[in-house]
Amino acid sequence: MLNKFFTNEGKNTLLQKFKGIFENHKEIECFDALVGYFRASGYFSIRPHLADVPKIRVLVGINVDKLTTKYHAKGLLFKGDTSQTVKEFIDEIQADIQQSEYDMEVENGIIQFLQDIIDGKIEIKAHPHRNLHAKIYIFRPQKWNEHNEGYVITGSSNLTESGIGSSDTSNYEFNVILRDFQEVKFATNEFNKLWKEAVPILPNEIDKIKKETYLNDSFTPFELYIKLLIEYFGNSVEFDPNSVGDLPEGFKRLSYQTDAVIEGYKHLEKHNGFFLSDVVGLGKTVVATLIAKKFFYSNGFPSHISNTLIVTPPAIKPNWEETLDTFGLQNYKIIYST
Repeated sequence: MLNKFFTNEGKNTLLQKFKGIFENHKEIECFDALVGYFRASGYFSIRPHLADVPKIRVLVGINVDKLTTKYHAKGLLFKGDTSQTVKEFIDEIQADIQQSEYDMEVENGIIQFLQDIIDGKIEIKAHPHRNLHAKIYIFRPQKWNEHNEGYVITGSSNLTESGIGSSDTSNYEFNVILRDFQEVKFATNEFNKLWKEAVPILPNEIDKIKKETYLNDSFTPFELYIKLLIEYFGNSVEFDPNSVGDLPEGFKRLSYQTDAVIEGYKHLEKHNGFFLSDVVGLGKTVVATLIAKKFFYSNGFPSHISNTLIVTPPAIKPNWEETLDTFGLQNYKIIYST
């Protein structure tokens, strides 16, 4: 008697079962998947076998426990929230895309998955209030009846790359394949009940994913260049050495201070030093700090080899320390004058 169980060991994987069913039963008309955990990588692993299947439905679970905890923290009873359900699913897919190991096959597969939803090739829904741990895959042929039974696979495999056995690091899974009309009918009825309760993930919501991840193909070369600078240089790009208007929160840009920084920096470059003199309270400490920071970022960028020495009376040392730290000046030392 043919063993109905399989464990993802060797070639006895869920992916191979999918392949065998679809290649030997071209009349499969409907494919339904109920999973608690979904990854685009799992979908595009089986996508070649779904090319000729007219109706594909995927019902996924979300982290209901997290949403319940969030609502309870506000003193509310969570009974299912349509907008939060969609957001939870979109966040999961975006994280999946951003964290996937990059290669052209992965990118093309993810793009195909998103495009299939946009084109209506696949319908996706997320259940708003049930913790779905079941894993059910249903294959129904044209003219489905007790003489044309179809298949149902159930067990532990989620629709992920490791769950279906399409990678070298696949999970050990325990699944069973059934081919009995009553079993397929029961699974279909349960799926349909959950499907009616679930929230649809609409094509326009999926389209936003492409725009908010690296899949966005509308980035300009200049935007990619700026992104490269941010990734490579980190926080150092937050200060423009040529701009004296880059001030911390709470500081107003004053024209006379801006002029003083520009003029002072020119004197520093030309004469290797200058005197900054003004009456009390007009922000000499701020002007001097901006000039020092401008010099710091301009001298030896991006290694920043500059050092700044502050010689000050003890009474105003705290004011200098607060200003220097607020403006983010690095490599400075303060000593007292006597």
